[in-house]
Amino acid sequence: MKMSPIMVFKKKCAGLVDQHDEPILSDLSSKMRPVSALFEFDGNVSVCIFKEMIQLEGIPNLSGLVQSFDQQQLANFCRILSVTISEPDIGNDDKHTLLAKNAQQKRNASPSRAEVNQVTLLNIPGFIERLCKLATRKVSEATGANFLQELEDWYTWLDNALVLDALMQMATEEAEPSSPESSDESSLATSPLRHRLPQSMKTVHEIMYKVEVLYVLCVLLMGRQRNQVHKMLAEFRLIPGLNNLFDKLIWRKYTASNHVVHGQNENCDCSPEISFKIQFLRLLQSFSDHHENKYLLLNNQELNELSAISMKANIPEVEALVNTDRSLVCDGKKGLLTRLLTVMKREPPDSSFRFWQARAVESFLRGATSYADQMFLLKRGLLEHILFCIIDSGCTSRDVLQSYFDLLGELMKFNIDAFKRFNKYVNTPEKFQAFLTQINSSLVDSNMLVRCIVLSLDRFESQTEDVKVMEVLSECCLLSYMARVENRLSFLFRLINIINVQTLTQENVSCLNTSLVILMLARRKAKLPFYLNALREKEYMEKYPGCLLNNFHNLLRFWQRHYLNKDKDSTCLENSSCIPFSYWKETVSVLLGSDRTSHCAIVSYIDEPYMDLDRDFLED
Repeated sequence: MKMSPIMVFKKKCAGLVDQHDEPILSDLSSKMRPVSALFEFDGNVSVCIFKEMIQLEGIPNLSGLVQSFDQQQLANFCRILSVTISEPDIGNDDKHTLLAKNAQQKRNASPSRAEVNQVTLLNIPGFIERLCKLATRKVSEATGANFLQELEDWYTWLDNALVLDALMQMATEEAEPSSPESSDESSLATSPLRHRLPQSMKTVHEIMYKVEVLYVLCVLLMGRQRNQVHKMLAEFRLIPGLNNLFDKLIWRKYTASNHVVHGQNENCDCSPEISFKIQFLRLLQSFSDHHENKYLLLNNQELNELSAISMKANIPEVEALVNTDRSLVCDGKKGLLTRLLTVMKREPPDSSFRFWQARAVESFLRGATSYADQMFLLKRGLLEHILFCIIDSGCTSRDVLQSYFDLLGELMKFNIDAFKRFNKYVNTPEKFQAFLTQINSSLVDSNMLVRCIVLSLDRFESQTEDVKVMEVLSECCLLSYMARVENRLSFLFRLINIINVQTLTQENVSCLNTSLVILMLARRKAKLPFYLNALREKEYMEKYPGCLLNNFHNLLRFWQRHYLNKDKDSTCLENSSCIPFSYWKETVSVLLGSDRTSHCAIVSYIDEPYMDLDRDFLED
């Protein structure tokens, strides 16, 4: 049986190569540089150990080679590509700190090899278009190379218990009654298992291909060429294609997901269907995040609904919505975002799918706050669903709860209707206390929601002529709680106390920015000295004078170095808070002032014996 070069390469990675494969592998090696110089193989444990990242632009005639692949070879090739376009996992938590990352970026100012490889792939004619077709084709459209070659795939897969379990479950499910929309192969339900199994194999086959393809597209979406990739994905109708597959393949059946949530760059050892769902949700998150193409996740009717919401509220439509090319949006009765909300509500409380689902929906809301976007989701019961998950469902997963806190913050920010709905759901002291307990259990997880409440309260307090706003302000338990200065001070003290420069990461740096938001709003009202003095008094009460304020001073010095050189980060801070970045910079400068007579400088509140501001942590 003759095998393709890519199949032989996969066998090599699995330690399954025999003498018949060597000529093919030799030919592939000559095209793709000596494989032995790039990988170490362990035939006993079937592991491919990564030594050095391959340089794609150094492969002779790479463009012609890739264009010669059939669809099956291209899908297999994506598995190899995944390690050539992803940044290597450092594997040490200390290296993931912002201090370490900033130092590494300073040392390596030029693009990484992974970034160069991404550009090389994007320059291959038709590459992204073919990946979009692979990602969106139906199972019935998949032809494969030939039956014998598919048998080789199946032989390898059946040696994998996860794949075998998924295969048998899928074949069994085909025998269960299903709606006409749930499967293209519903007529197989009455067939014997021996007839259903090949079709199930074909489905698993297609799912495993799509996992690799979606991963590559997701990495490209997060790279430096993001706008170019976005333009191509929109042009080749990736989102409408995935929408058409949603009920029939992506979320065709309930899939248990009792597994650990994987990070963006972690390898997934889950079953094919679980991996497929996670990669799909990662792709949606990357596609929507801070990009105007997010409206492609809706259909024409839903876009009209957004326009109607804006008109009713007498506010202008968002420019990105007006500029959306309606020929590229989703087809059918529901857009992809609405379908996602539907399955999200059906997930068990601790399902790790909830984490990725919430992240995908949150990314749709991130950026400049849109009242119409928020109301679109509020009308579909999203706020009540989130509150049920946080308060009443018994969910204990910190990852899931963090994703729901972040989503709730984006959904409620500056939206008086959302706070009114919150008060209607949290209608007893017991429920409100349960909500506060969840928030206080981990401020690293919930601080974005705290920031949303503080910002919203500040805006609502300035709208004294609006009767509706004043009514909600007086009745809403959440706003009343945050309006008490002692509660804001309590949050401020804990936010500063749980981080320091050496432990700052992309995950917890938000605590520093939330503390800054509290102090910026205090400064606007000429209350900054009051807050700084309260922090000083707290230090003495806890019997460690100078510790908190020295730490905060160091954190703000780091903030200046980190954000003043990062345009994207500064834009995100401005858009999410509606506070000009110039005011962020000015407030930090005032707090870091060296004049001990200034009532707005941290140094004025640290007694001389406890001052420790000269240590140069930034060069550690």
